[in-house]
Amino acid sequence: MRCQTSRMHDDLIRLTATQAVARLQLREVSPLELIDAAAARIAAIEPELNALPTLCLDRARDHAKRLMAGEGREKEGQTGWLGGLPVSIKDLTDVAGVRTTYGSPIFKDHVPTASHPVVQRIEARGGIVIAKSNTPEFGAGGSTFNEVFGRTRNPWNTSLTCGGSTGGGAVSVATGEAWLAQGTDHGGSLRRPGTYCGVVGLRPSPGRVTRGTVNNLFSTLSVQGPMARNIPDLALFLDTMAGWCATDPLTYDAPAISYAQAVAAAEQNRPRRIAFTADFNGQLPVDRETRAITSKAVRAFEAAGCIVEEFAPDLGDLAEAFLVLRSQAFVVDREAQLTSHRDLLKPDIVWNTERGLQATPSRIAWADRERAAFFRRMAAMFGKYDVFVTPGSPTPAFDVMLRNPESIAGVKLENYMAGSMMNAAITMAGCPAVAVPCGFDQYGRPVGLQIVAPPRRDEVALQAAALFERASGLDKQLPIDPRPGVVPLAEAA
Repeated sequence: MRCQTSRMHDDLIRLTATQAVARLQLREVSPLELIDAAAARIAAIEPELNALPTLCLDRARDHAKRLMAGEGREKEGQTGWLGGLPVSIKDLTDVAGVRTTYGSPIFKDHVPTASHPVVQRIEARGGIVIAKSNTPEFGAGGSTFNEVFGRTRNPWNTSLTCGGSTGGGAVSVATGEAWLAQGTDHGGSLRRPGTYCGVVGLRPSPGRVTRGTVNNLFSTLSVQGPMARNIPDLALFLDTMAGWCATDPLTYDAPAISYAQAVAAAEQNRPRRIAFTADFNGQLPVDRETRAITSKAVRAFEAAGCIVEEFAPDLGDLAEAFLVLRSQAFVVDREAQLTSHRDLLKPDIVWNTERGLQATPSRIAWADRERAAFFRRMAAMFGKYDVFVTPGSPTPAFDVMLRNPESIAGVKLENYMAGSMMNAAITMAGCPAVAVPCGFDQYGRPVGLQIVAPPRRDEVALQAAALFERASGLDKQLPIDPRPGVVPLAEAA
């Protein structure tokens, strides 16, 4: 009987989110059975990964029982209905009654009484929260570790990082601990973990998904968004999250045509012209193998009848402008903690916040002008091209013991954000971007593409990503079991 139960659990975790929701709607499987399957998977592999340090299985089962009794089904039949599907929520995002630490020792015992509006939306649409996923302290960093829960490891090679800051979420979907994962993205926090872990992550357009009641309500740098194993699942979860929210002034109504419908029609809406760059015309360091793999992979669009051309807008001094504006966000968010708990903040947060405090009004104004100029160059590009494609990250996953790679292609990194501009440039332009797997390097590390669309054209990015995914078939390799390995040597110049 135990072997039969184990086989059933294994079969269930291998369902895609879309398949699982279809079976839930047909009553072929129950939310409780999915929770049990996820719980068994978590118990089996968490010791090797540390992706979901806080579980809330009793709360999840109570929610499941209410759904099964017919309660809380007011949104059933609407787009994004999940029907009792278990999901993970990033530990930056409040879940009522569940320990939520933000990866910080300051909040190590924090238990919120109310859920974040995006969690309320997910639960109202039949999503069941089973766990909180690990994150760097306050989401700051490209490798997932903190003083509360420790390090999260990459399932493709447990000696490597899973990326950050939605690292735990990426691992949870890659390994079958959850069917979907909620996360956030400022400088690549949904895209780089997606690339490192061989899953898909979407940075939506600002305003597409509520950020709730954050203090940076009028900033477009940080967004909430979905992660999944494939693009149809990603579109489903975006439909769950999308829409106007009274607590977020930048939000707007969900589209008339759902993202799931848009992805289903990807073949009929393929991009005509695609701009591709491996390194923004040499302006960003990218390792040789990543350049080679992504340059070859993007040609798959040509087989689908698309025109692919080498092109990238000039970055100007966008890297410095990003740091200036990012540091202002840290001032808004962390100035109080810097005063009261400086000794409990990690050095990167102290550095970012103090950098913001030292910036002059003239410097901030310069950064906004630099950002606007880059946006205009991106807009001009989208006048000619339908989508813009780059590597998902300049290098595959690095040593889990490092906070960031020490160098990329022989170029020494000056700070922990210096290797993030491939993603941060897209953040600055206010564009939606999808990370989608495109292959593996010689050491078996996942490599991905970043597919970018014009602002508020999230469906265009998703459709292009779906077209590529269907051609590559890489999503069929998931979920995976954790694999031990060694850290490859860094590539020289």
